[in-house]
Amino acid sequence: MSVITPDPQRSSDPGARDASGPPADALLTVRGLEVHYPGRGGLLGRGGAPVRAVDGVDLDVVRGTTLGLVGESGCGKSTLGRAVLRLSEPTAGSVVFDGTDVTALEREPLRLLRRRMQMVFQDPMASLDPRQSVQSLLVEPLVAHRLTDGRSEQEARVRELLDLVGLPSSASGKYPHEFSGGQRQRLGIARALAVEPDLVVADEPVSALDVSVQAQVINLLEDLQQRLGLTYLVIAHDLAVVRHIADAVAVMYLGTVVEHAEGDDLYTAPAHPYTIALMSAIPVPDPVVEDARERIILRGDLPSPAAPPSGCRFHTRCPYRQATRCDTEVPVLREVAPGHVVACHFAEQVASGAIAPA
Repeated sequence: MSVITPDPQRSSDPGARDASGPPADALLTVRGLEVHYPGRGGLLGRGGAPVRAVDGVDLDVVRGTTLGLVGESGCGKSTLGRAVLRLSEPTAGSVVFDGTDVTALEREPLRLLRRRMQMVFQDPMASLDPRQSVQSLLVEPLVAHRLTDGRSEQEARVRELLDLVGLPSSASGKYPHEFSGGQRQRLGIARALAVEPDLVVADEPVSALDVSVQAQVINLLEDLQQRLGLTYLVIAHDLAVVRHIADAVAVMYLGTVVEHAEGDDLYTAPAHPYTIALMSAIPVPDPVVEDARERIILRGDLPSPAAPPSGCRFHTRCPYRQATRCDTEVPVLREVAPGHVVACHFAEQVASGAIAPA
């Protein structure tokens, strides 16, 4: 499973769970992670409020499991994924991978550790050099990490990688533009797996693909996890995408995690108004149920991460907003059921229907 542990030091709310150390089998532990960028404003575009892309996130991902990280565009989820690998530099907090604090590493130790932490990007056409053949693309990380000796060993490893992601060995002589979108994403996965990582951060791995192809790629990721013992952090804007692959789901809004639950708990009993709104956007295959259910449309746009709202960051768009408290008091992550934490003052009332949407 994957676990998030809220920090009671951030609030005196008696409902907040007691902080505890990460699970013994946690491969990745994130604590208080912040990624802020300099703001623009004033003379010469300097001195503006910082952009709080990620603003205090705690996560634990247990070895061999998948954590789905979900939220709309601009919520900070991709920045968080990049910060885990230090492709974006954290402003504060820690990222501990298998006992090593990634944020404290110098350049060479970080390079060595990155062999065990790889990323699959959203757009394979942008992440694969169009001037390189598949052979060259897959050999490059092997050479960078000194994992093969000689051409014959490299060619054998390329064939193995192509077979692993369901592509023929004849693909090695081709170039990225000669493949379909789904095939290119398979190449991106093969390149990430070339160095035999333990953790794969998959940033919107299927959002650029047709729906039928999305299922194939998700099934491939599941199969590879079972065969290779991989640990995944899968980033998506659609809860439906991660449902069948994730052991747990964390929902982000404006730089913070607002809800986290294990297994299907988040889908069967969402308790944060933002999660409920996201859930309402997922189509139901039964046309009778689909016609009868209520779709929640969020009002307004996502606020600027340079000027997040006071109190609950979601209150400016929340259909369940209760004046004064939601506007002024910051909610903390607290446990509303075993393994299910929510940052909402009225989570129980919202989940039970005691508070109706406006």
